[in-house]
This record gives sequence, structure tokens and C-alpha cells, in this order.
Amino acid sequence: MSLRKQKHKQIPIWIRLKHLPMEYWTEDGLSVVASGIGTPLYVDKITKECSRLDYARVCVLLDYNSTLPKHVIVISPFMQNGKEVPTRVEVEYEWLPQRCKMCCH
Repeated sequence: MSLRKQKHKQIPIWIRLKHLPMEYWTEDGLSVVASGIGTPLYVDKITKECSRLDYARVCVLLDYNSTLPKHVIVISPFMQNGKEVPTRVEVEYEWLPQRCKMCCH
């Protein structure tokens, strides 16, 4: 048996997606939007049931050293004046691991 310290390269984080267009309140839609942040794992029960519509809560797997966007842009499938409508979806991170101020790890 070898006892050595392992380095974690990814971490699951809960995010909140705010101002999400209704067209994206599906399993596939949430997966597409959350993919702009990390690898989507699952949504909470309230989001799945659409019981709260002010934000969607999704657990995503993030690379530890990845940059954390504050928003993602999604394109609404509906047209306005013959053009696709981009919408800014705000991203809020419920918790983030602390990083060393010296080496940023």
C-alpha cells in the first residue's frame, strides 16, 4: 500500500443560474447552459420540479484551476425582428474552495 497525498484536479460546485430564459428550463437546456461553466452533474429537486423560477440550481464539476465566469450568454430560440436574441445568464457560485495566496493552489 502506498500512502501519498493525491492532488484533486476537479471539484463539484453548486451554481445558481439567474435570468435563465424559460426555453432552457429543461434537463437538456440546463445541461447546455451549465456546460458553459463546467461538466453538469445534476440539478436540485426544486429546479427539476420548476418550483422556484428566480434561479436554477445546478451542480457542476469544475477543473480546480479553471476560470470562473460570472455570466454566460445563451441564444433564445425565438426571433425578435428576424434576429436571434442573446440573453445574459448570471452565474452565482454557492461555495468556492480557498486558494493559497502565494501559489494560487
